Amino acid sequence: MTDESTGKTSKKEPTLADRVGAKAARKLKARRNSTPGVWFGLGMMGLIGWSVVVPTLLGAGFGIWLDNRHPGRHSWTLMLMVIGLAIGCVNAWHWVAQEDKAMREEQENNDE
Repeated sequence: MTDESTGKTSKKEPTLADRVGAKAARKLKARRNSTPGVWFGLGMMGLIGWSVVVPTLLGAGFGIWLDNRHPGRHSWTLMLMVIGLAIGCVNAWHWVAQEDKAMREEQENNDE
């Protein structure tokens, strides 16, 4: 005997009402949580840009101050500017990864 003849099914199929209800719930949730617009994207680009620029400029400024106070064989300005740039890039990468994780979690919650 097969499973069909005994009336046992291994997986319950959702009814039409269940599918329509789930689709309506997704639409309502999407309307409540609208997707971010263009201004959000521009603001995020600005935030990421400033998170790179500020440490770079601080490093360059501190390097200029050190070059004036303690001149040496190597340029403090160049060295600290590169270190500030690296710190800014790591900071921006961390920020983007955090936002990406939050967006993925929100998308997974919307799919359920």
